[in-house]
Amino acid sequence: MSAVRRSLNSRLEGYRNKTPEQRLEQLAEAAGLASEDAATLGDPAALELARANGMIENVIGTFQLPMGIATNFTVNGRDYLIPMAVEEPSVVAAASYMARIARDHGGFQTSSTAPVMRAQVQVLGITDPYGARLKILAAREQILEIANSRDAFLVKLGGGCKDIEVHVFPDTRRGAMVVLHLLVDVRDAMGANAVNTMAEAVAPTIEELTGGRVRLRILSNLADRRLSRARVRVPQSALATKEFSGERMVEGILDAHELAVIDPYRAATHNKGIMNGIDPVIVATGNDWRAIEAGAHAFAARSGTYTSLTSWEVDTEGCLVGTLEMPMAVGLVGGATKTHPVAQAALKILGVESAQELGEITVAVGLAQNMAALRALATEGIQRGHMALHARNIAIVAGAVGNEIEVVAGRLAEDHDVRTDRAREILAEMRGSD
Repeated sequence: MSAVRRSLNSRLEGYRNKTPEQRLEQLAEAAGLASEDAATLGDPAALELARANGMIENVIGTFQLPMGIATNFTVNGRDYLIPMAVEEPSVVAAASYMARIARDHGGFQTSSTAPVMRAQVQVLGITDPYGARLKILAAREQILEIANSRDAFLVKLGGGCKDIEVHVFPDTRRGAMVVLHLLVDVRDAMGANAVNTMAEAVAPTIEELTGGRVRLRILSNLADRRLSRARVRVPQSALATKEFSGERMVEGILDAHELAVIDPYRAATHNKGIMNGIDPVIVATGNDWRAIEAGAHAFAARSGTYTSLTSWEVDTEGCLVGTLEMPMAVGLVGGATKTHPVAQAALKILGVESAQELGEITVAVGLAQNMAALRALATEGIQRGHMALHARNIAIVAGAVGNEIEVVAGRLAEDHDVRTDRAREILAEMRGSD
């Protein structure tokens, strides 16, 4: 970790009113980006075809998403600018707005566990599964030594296989199963390759110990030993609007949250809203958003019932308190984080120095996104703000170009009539008057 960290102010005044070129220039100055990094972010062909061809199979081109910057974030007393790659309108705006409210009241507080991932080694063909379990546990030191021999560099960094667990499933349709879990501290990597290699390395020894046969040797994306947490606390007055008092707003948020706690149908959409904030950061930084999604939803169902990932409550001083704790298997080394030039630039914008820090920042964005959704649902509904931002998309679909886009979108939003046919009418009127 470097001795001196870059500081910035995430409160970028008037950012939404600038052109993309002006935003990029302001971002580069605020984040201290080198000119080549700024050029990469503004280059629609930053991922050259030759590099893309080396990343996956059967490449025929590249696919891009809009990348925006969520502003106003203060996390653990430090400001961050958050790169988000997403196609859905209102996501970046909502996160930025909630971060603006939170920053005046201490921002977000975060913490995390050690970056421990699980590898599973499945053993079948045994008739004494509990006896096999104890044999494996008795050989713990031998198993750790074999696993760690496969990644001396990780061990040198302070990581490596730290412990084991053994789970027994005595009565399945495929017979008794014993499943060894390797608990591996993967440091700043996502860790899939490291833990998979270790699982494969210990498999022969596990077969010798148990007399069974090993089938699966692979990581689990339910990274429940690798958790990131975020907390936010705001007074009721900070949530008030012209139409709704702070007390009314908090009561609505608590009611909306409670439905997500008790009803899986609501929880699915509630948690999707959280991931609206998390996935764009994961994508922008070149991490595995599918692994994050899988871990999040499995974690939400760990009690046996699918429920809310967040908790919302009121403290003794009447302030609204929101918390989010979830698996966050992200990395700064390996994969697209090192091969995709835009992902590398995104990480420079964030200025994070560890995978744990990245996970904490990402969870803070998810909590902000959830607060924004609940705030809207508790009052005028989700469509009012969302459709106003969606109007620009509708204007483009209708054929608007250049300056026409903002004019048509403004008319649609003002009329609360965001439809493609209405956009075409407005566009025809504008062009007819030219």
